[in-house]
Amino acid sequence: MATAPVEPRPAKSRWPRRLAWGLAIILLAFGILFLALRTPDIPVAELRAKYGSPASQYVTLAPGMQVHLRDEGPRDGFPIVLLHGSSASLHTWEPWVSRLKDKYRVISFDFPAHGLSGPIPSHDYSAQSYVDITRKVADHLGLTRFALAGNSMGGGVAWRYTAAHPDKVAALILIDASGQPKSAGASRPLGFRIIGMPIVRDLAAIITPRRMIETSFKQTISVQSIATPAMIDRYWELLRYPGNRKATLERFAAARPADDTASLRTITAPTLMLWGREDHLIPVSSAA
Repeated sequence: MATAPVEPRPAKSRWPRRLAWGLAIILLAFGILFLALRTPDIPVAELRAKYGSPASQYVTLAPGMQVHLRDEGPRDGFPIVLLHGSSASLHTWEPWVSRLKDKYRVISFDFPAHGLSGPIPSHDYSAQSYVDITRKVADHLGLTRFALAGNSMGGGVAWRYTAAHPDKVAALILIDASGQPKSAGASRPLGFRIIGMPIVRDLAAIITPRRMIETSFKQTISVQSIATPAMIDRYWELLRYPGNRKATLERFAAARPADDTASLRTITAPTLMLWGREDHLIPVSSAA
């Protein structure tokens, strides 16, 4: 009996399998690259041991809000409160503290999302929030009248605090202070530009190479000799305080406060303004 011929089955394409293997290899390569480049947080205890000092205090100002501060010099000396700039820490003021603390009571502290203070539950890192934190620090220390100095972002906080609490501030010192209308001559360092890139900035919260911090820091200063390896390490490592990187992104993503030159005009406290002629972030033309 004759049988019908059997048609050959079509050969299975190997492309789907090859494509799957290719995608798996690519994903594996990206995973290995991510693990190789990932910059982990540094434990709080390790950072406090390295960057704290015998003068360091860790003060709880509100539930979940612990601020690193130093209160140095004679308690009967006239108080001076020092406010640091964006992405910096109270360590910025160490040369000032060393010169002033023999005669004055000198208070410096890390704003939340900076230094050894870390993030806060409210996620509010606005200028007004920092004004309120400055008030809380002054109240905690029982300060009724003091001199107030601020650099860059801290300068913006200092004049806003002075405008809001004129009875507290005996003298105001503004160093390349923020808060005036943005000058056309301003330029942004690498770190500030990265924070403005939505996808890249999310990666920067996980992958934060030391080289990026070094480049950004050197772009913000004129005297390059201060960019020592220890200085770069400090900026890089304090940024890796648990939660600080994410909080920094939140801080930069928040809406900028409106220009408030009207409040500036209300300030009557004796004021000293200092400005670096070669400041490209907040140009000296802003002093006017």
